Amino acid sequence: MNKPFRERGAWSARQLGTDARVPLTDDLPRFTDLSARLTGFDEASLQTTGLTEVYRAVAAQELGVERYGRLLREVREPDAAMDDELLAAAQAVTYLWYTGSWPGPPPTVVSPRAYAEGLVWKAAGLKAPATDPGGYGSWGETGERTDPDAGAEGSGR
Repeated sequence: MNKPFRERGAWSARQLGTDARVPLTDDLPRFTDLSARLTGFDEASLQTTGLTEVYRAVAAQELGVERYGRLLREVREPDAAMDDELLAAAQAVTYLWYTGSWPGPPPTVVSPRAYAEGLVWKAAGLKAPATDPGGYGSWGETGERTDPDAGAEGSGR
């Protein structure tokens, strides 16, 4: 099976519904609502990532039409009453939001932006490593400080 999101830039807005081979539908609000319940982040926080449509398309493609539709219809709250198939689907969507990648051996990163917008970083109050404007290795550079005590406890990044 061709997995277009493995290629660089395959999930740009221009290509949604074409390369993804999953048509744009009106289920985005249901997917966003479900994602909010699964992740614990509100819908506005999820939408600010700019990845709701991309993740909807990835989930629909990877889960398949039947399982994806069932997930949207049947999962009100994640709980022990879910069967194994729905539980695995819900876990995969949650994993997608938190890591920016689809689980599997090995997990497949959707895009560099998805990695940077992963909810794991937001939950920890951090920026994703190597995504800050300073870039890779910037932590080793000495910067000018006006206050000698500034940053004595660390920046948290």
